Amino acid sequence: MDAFYASAERRQNPALAGLPIIVGADPKEGKGRGVVAGCSYEARKFGVHSAQPISRAYRLCPQAVYLRPNFALYEEISSRIMDIFRSYSEKLEPMSLDEAFLDLSDKAADFAEATQIARGIKEDVKAREGLTCSVGVAPNKAIAKIASDFQKPDGLTTVTPDQAQAFLRPLPVSRISGVGKKTTEILERVGIKTIGDLASYPAGRIVELFGKWGIALWQIANGIDEAPVVTSYDIKSISTEFTFEQDIEDRKIVIETLDRQAKEVHARAIQDGFLWRTIGLKLRFEDFTTFTRAKSRSDYTNRLDVVQSSVRSLFNEFEKDPRKIRLVGVRLSNLRRTDLSQETLLAWSERK
Repeated sequence: MDAFYASAERRQNPALAGLPIIVGADPKEGKGRGVVAGCSYEARKFGVHSAQPISRAYRLCPQAVYLRPNFALYEEISSRIMDIFRSYSEKLEPMSLDEAFLDLSDKAADFAEATQIARGIKEDVKAREGLTCSVGVAPNKAIAKIASDFQKPDGLTTVTPDQAQAFLRPLPVSRISGVGKKTTEILERVGIKTIGDLASYPAGRIVELFGKWGIALWQIANGIDEAPVVTSYDIKSISTEFTFEQDIEDRKIVIETLDRQAKEVHARAIQDGFLWRTIGLKLRFEDFTTFTRAKSRSDYTNRLDVVQSSVRSLFNEFEKDPRKIRLVGVRLSNLRRTDLSQETLLAWSERK
């Protein structure tokens, strides 16, 4: 989806049309803590973007309309959009409230037909929800993700297998999902600026720099991604990760980001009808050292406050670590599917 949070807010309040919108923490006249959760394209023209400290966003665009996230609204719209996606393919893997992969292998005979399906999806979302989305059609998930960002907003980019290398090679390495400012700086220090540079670099050297993640980076640069689209029937966990624009020292910003992630994974779990027993935390420090921690319950739950309190408890172990943090993630696992029962309805009523 294009600028999903901001677009959803604008749809609710048409008076916001044409105005820069920033969804996230309270800016408090440039002294607020927290980060930008999402922003409109009008705000992006001033240099504002997701994962940016809200204080910097305010300095760049003080005239913007600042709104706190309304996850009840976003998940309601998201649920209807995911239903539209499912009408085109039951092989659907939601990645967040505003992004999903679809496997069209059984629906399209070739890339031309897949592109027509993608165009139909875009038209349906616009007609039913009044919102635009950008689609990438490609041989695998990694290239499809890059292609979906290629012509935003309201874009449609198709990359066939024989076009993949030519499409990827000139793009900056930052176009690869998960490659943020810090990773880009490390790659540039060894002379890697484009995806083509990365593709031709010795794989072993990339692994020395980034460990196991380096293998995936090098493979994606070479157009290789064997990861399947995982449908809700196959889902073993629901997670989200967030890479900060700059490594963060302020733990209050980290905690607020974790709270927002807890709300997002909770919304996705409720949307897909899951209860869960295990809540997990992922942290990556400035030196790329990565830790995962988890806490399991004896019973299943679908309560948001349980997710938030568990994540905060898990983070306590690292709160006094002097290193800056570059990535945080929240995961729900030990899932059990349930119908829209009284328990599920209770969780929705608590959220609203």
